[in-house]
Amino acid sequence: MASATLIALTALAFTVPGTLRGDNNSKVRDYAYGVNHHSSRAYSIGLWGDLPYSAEQAAVLPNLIADMNSQDLAFTAHDGDLRQGSGSPNCADNSIYTNALGYFASLRAPAIFTPGDNDWTDCDRLSLGADGRNSLSELDFERSLFFSTPYTLGQDKFLQEVQSTPRCNGFGSSNGNVGPNSDVTKPQTATYTDVPCVENRRWIVGTVVYATIDIQGSCNNLCDDYPDPVEYAARNAAGIQWMKDTFATAAAQNCVAVMFITQADPGFDDTDGTRAPTRNANTLVEDDAAKATDGFHDFLVALRAQVIAFGKPVAYVHGDSHYFRVDKPLLDSTGKRVTNFTRVETFGDHQPTLGDVNWLKVNVDPSSREVFSYEPQIVNQDPVLVP
Repeated sequence: MASATLIALTALAFTVPGTLRGDNNSKVRDYAYGVNHHSSRAYSIGLWGDLPYSAEQAAVLPNLIADMNSQDLAFTAHDGDLRQGSGSPNCADNSIYTNALGYFASLRAPAIFTPGDNDWTDCDRLSLGADGRNSLSELDFERSLFFSTPYTLGQDKFLQEVQSTPRCNGFGSSNGNVGPNSDVTKPQTATYTDVPCVENRRWIVGTVVYATIDIQGSCNNLCDDYPDPVEYAARNAAGIQWMKDTFATAAAQNCVAVMFITQADPGFDDTDGTRAPTRNANTLVEDDAAKATDGFHDFLVALRAQVIAFGKPVAYVHGDSHYFRVDKPLLDSTGKRVTNFTRVETFGDHQPTLGDVNWLKVNVDPSSREVFSYEPQIVNQDPVLVP
C-alpha cells in the first residue's frame, strides 16, 4: 500500500468510531471500538503465540483454533513466532507465512498478530546457509502480508489505529555481507527506506485500550548473527512513542486499563536467567553476559514510568521464552512492587517433548477492580500431541 494511502487510512482508524458485528455460534456480537466509548460490559479475548514450532504442533493447531471458535471472543491475538528459530521450516519456505494467513482466516473472531524474531530477525542466521534471508526484507514481507490494511485479520474484522510516525526502517539495498566468510557482527543491509511501523496497532474495546508493539527476542535485533543497530534504533523509538501515546489515549478516553501485546521477553529482574535477560530490578539495567547488547532497557524504563503514572491495571503480554505465567515482576526504582502491572506470557514451545498448543482466555470486566482475569485453556492435553 502506498504510504499516502496508508496514512489516510490510519487517520480514519483513529477518528471514526464504530461497532463490530459478526455471528459466532449463532450469537450476534456487537463489541464497540474506537473513541468515546464507555461501555462497562464484560467480554473475553483469546491470546496465543510461539506456534507452530513443528509439524507435530501444526497438526493439532486446528484443535486450538476450533476451541477458540467455540467461544464468544471479542478478538484473538497471536504474540509472534510462526516457526522455531532454527530448523525446518526455515524462512526460505514461504509456507510459514501463508499457513499463518490460513490460521488467522479460520478464526471467527477478529485476529491480531505481532511479528516474532523467529519470523524475521533470525532469518539471517549463518547456520541457515543458502536458505538464509535478509532479516529486514523478511519484515517488509510480513508488513505487506499481514498489515497491508488498517483492519484486523480473521473472519470478522474491525478497524485499528495504525502507527504512522515516528517511522521505522525498511530494506533498501544489501551490503553484500552474506556467505560463509561474511562478518556476522555487521548488518546485511546497506541502505534503508523510510516506512511506517504498520505492525504497531491500537484499538479500544469497552473502556480498555489495547496496543501491539514490535519488540523482538534476540536482543531486539542487537545480537545474534548480523545485528542491526540502525534498524533497532528507529523501531525502538517508534515503539516507545507508541507506548506513550497509548497511555495518553487511555487517559484522554478515561479508560480503566491498558493491555500491550508484544513478542520479546525483555526480563524484569535477576530471577529468570534460564529464560530471559537478567537485569537489576531497580535500575532495569541488564547485568548478564549479554548486557552490551541490551535492546530493552530504554523501553522498560519508559514503560515503568508510564505504568506508575497511569495507576490503573496494565497487562503486558509476550511470548518468546516459552513458559506460561501470569505474575508481577516489575519493581520501581526503590525496589517496591509496581502492583498495577501484570506480565502475561502465553503458551508455546518446542516439540515433541512439550506440547503447549494451548491458549489463554482473558476475561475482561471493566467494572471490576483488576479488570483482567486469566483462564488457561488446555486443549491438547497429551504431551505427544496425538490429535
